[in-house]
Amino acid sequence: MTETILDIRGLTKTYKGGLKALDNVDLQIRKGEIFALLGPNGAGKTTLIGSVCGLVRPSGGTINAFGLDLMKSWRQSRARIGLVPQELATDMFEKVHSSVHYSRGLFGLPSSPERIEEVLRSLSLWDKRDAQIRALSGGMKRRVLIAKALAHDPDLLFLDEPTAGVDVELRRDMWRQIDGLRERGTTIILTTHYIDEAEEMADRVGVIEKGRILLVEDKSTLMARMGRMEAVFTLAQPLQEIPSVLSAFPLHQSEDKTQLIYRGGDGTGQGKREVAGLTKMLVGQGIDFTALDSHESSLEDIFVDLMEKQE
Repeated sequence: MTETILDIRGLTKTYKGGLKALDNVDLQIRKGEIFALLGPNGAGKTTLIGSVCGLVRPSGGTINAFGLDLMKSWRQSRARIGLVPQELATDMFEKVHSSVHYSRGLFGLPSSPERIEEVLRSLSLWDKRDAQIRALSGGMKRRVLIAKALAHDPDLLFLDEPTAGVDVELRRDMWRQIDGLRERGTTIILTTHYIDEAEEMADRVGVIEKGRILLVEDKSTLMARMGRMEAVFTLAQPLQEIPSVLSAFPLHQSEDKTQLIYRGGDGTGQGKREVAGLTKMLVGQGIDFTALDSHESSLEDIFVDLMEKQE
């Protein structure tokens, strides 16, 4: 059985004025996994991270990390947790090397020039080690935040929108580094607006909305359970109405009647089979089409569907 490294039970946070940012949240994180926490702006993601990292005082509930009550053993637990915040909060006049070195010392670890060099090199920051942080690009500044979070070798790492505002090349480089951390046994919890990243990297996915956890599931299981197939047939001639012989299929037409659009399936391959059968029936009915574009649901499609159901 996989060890639980973080166990959150009944976590709530209500701010002055009555805003409930977290509403009875239960969440268990497994050792060594990458867990993606998805949700719209204001859903409670950053508040949840802040509660674990000691930046937010919960109104109720318990947080156990590494088998320790985080409220009672704060110093011991926090020394094993790293955080890459969403905001670029650091001394912009400080030099890269000294900033990362200082972060290691904050957690009572002895000086280790070798480890600091390793971290900086892994993030392509070694050549910038003597530069002031203010002189770096936005992407490089975000790398410094990651380096600071890694300086004390955390067992649990939070990444709050780690690639926001970073160009595609830097995003890919960062994710290579994060994948390497996972291989070394670091447990990673991330929030991201780039759901394609979560689809590629995460082992499990959680969705939070209005402070409540809507679901937590293995990514592959979620996509199999909620995945759908969409197929768009571009017709050679507009079709005024869908023939009754096709009524068994989940079809609708585009506004100009030039496309037949199938949306169905259940993530088990049913959609592919139905599209194949539909294609044969269109040919048999003499309904000519000039193009067929089909794709299966991405994690982003599933996320959007979930959010629409909450409205």
